[in-house]
Amino acid sequence: MNTQDTFKFAQTHEWASAEADDLIWVGISHHAQEALGDVMFFQAPTIGQQVKQGEAIAVIESVKAASDIHAPISGEIVALNADMDSSPESVNQSPYAMWLFKIKPHSSQTLDKELSSLMNLDQYSANAGN
Repeated sequence: MNTQDTFKFAQTHEWASAEADDLIWVGISHHAQEALGDVMFFQAPTIGQQVKQGEAIAVIESVKAASDIHAPISGEIVALNADMDSSPESVNQSPYAMWLFKIKPHSSQTLDKELSSLMNLDQYSANAGN
C-alpha cells in the first residue's frame, strides 16, 4: 500500500490511493477521523455500484456525528473492507492504513483527470482546517 505522501485528497476529507492492482483504495483523512471522534458504524456502498466523483456514496457514524463519504473518483465499487464491519473504530487508530472501499476507474483518461483535480498531502494539510 502507498503512503499518505502519495495519496490524493478530496476537499470532503477522503483520500485516494492508486495501487498496483489498478484500483483506487479510498479512506478518510486523519483530520476527518479526528473531527468525527470515535467511529462506531460504517454504512458502505454496494459492490457493483457505479459512482461519480464527488457523489455521496457511504456514511460513517461516530458518537458525535454522521458524515457522508464521497467518491474521490468515478468508477465501480469492487471491494469493501470487511474490517469496517467488525471494528470500525480501527479507522481512528490508523486512518491511512484503513481503507474503506476500492473503486475500479472507468478509464485511465478519466482517472488521470480526476486524480489531478485532487490535492496532494501538503495542499490538503494547508486546507484541512478550512
